[in-house]
Amino acid sequence: MTPFNRPGRRQIDPHLHFKGRGTMAAALFDLGTYPAAVPADREDARVRGEVYEMANPAAVLDVLDQIEGYTAQEPGTSLYTRRLTPVALDDGGTIDAWAYFYNAPLGHAEPIPAGDYLEYLKAR
Repeated sequence: MTPFNRPGRRQIDPHLHFKGRGTMAAALFDLGTYPAAVPADREDARVRGEVYEMANPAAVLDVLDQIEGYTAQEPGTSLYTRRLTPVALDDGGTIDAWAYFYNAPLGHAEPIPAGDYLEYLKAR
């Protein structure tokens, strides 16, 4: 599990079961205090992350929506949007998983070419 120590994450940890790591079609950017993934159709644009199965999806998504600034009733004005996205797992499988995509101008955000935020943080 990632080393992020956020109060919201601690609330949902008991409801998450690690399934593995994988990639999705997106580009990743550094906004300074957190990353931003945006959908991308290019073959070389992949974001790497962890995949979890949720024991209580409604409760988990409610907390994650709050953390990510997503409001289902107003997706156009949410900081992030949430959508089911195909994820290529490292074990060769593919699943659909919920992902949050940045929904605001990127401004001068620095691209993270390798698409792996944890590795990017280690190198910073």
